[in-house]
Amino acid sequence: MIRQVKSTALNVRGDKSAARQAMILTGQKLLDEVLAVAPKLPVRSQETLREQYPGLAPDEVAAQLIRTASRATAATGATVGVWAVLPFIPAFPVEVAAETVAVVAIEVKLVAELHELYGLGVPGTSVSRMTAYVVAWGERRSAVLVPGGFVLAIGSPLRKRLSRRLAARTGRSALSLGPLLTGAAAGALFNRRETKRVGQAVLDDIQKQASATEQWS
Repeated sequence: MIRQVKSTALNVRGDKSAARQAMILTGQKLLDEVLAVAPKLPVRSQETLREQYPGLAPDEVAAQLIRTASRATAATGATVGVWAVLPFIPAFPVEVAAETVAVVAIEVKLVAELHELYGLGVPGTSVSRMTAYVVAWGERRSAVLVPGGFVLAIGSPLRKRLSRRLAARTGRSALSLGPLLTGAAAGALFNRRETKRVGQAVLDDIQKQASATEQWS
């Protein structure tokens, strides 16, 4: 009996270890996907945002940007949620992973445009700029406070943190999109809340760094 208990405990620990390892690998793959997509995102400049939102102060535009991004991620969650209630279980993990990358891309674009809005756009090449915004997304703060010379090499602490956040996001998406939780409605609600949370956290930090938040610079 004691041997059976020990064996069961070892199996449970082994299952948890395997699950953690799978999550880590999933997060790393998702991070690679997000980093590849980010430089291709169409980020609007402060000038373009000013033209598209005439008569509004930066804070008002920021609220609009967060609202629009939340609607977009909600629509993405609802679409994938519909697939979740269909009998195609083998394809479900792929759908959830694709949904995560699509949603995070929308949020990274939001983070980038919030920086542009307040005149805090990151200088440099498209790749370096967007990588900084991915880090800002993961750290839930402005790119102004992103660690200087950030390193995303395999095994680096920063990469591990971003990978864990992406893996956790995928895990929560899987739960919210699951057939037992009605799929589409849950996926839309979850994404809308998460995007608002991310956008507001980054915006709060940006506003602390910006020299003026009431008028255009």
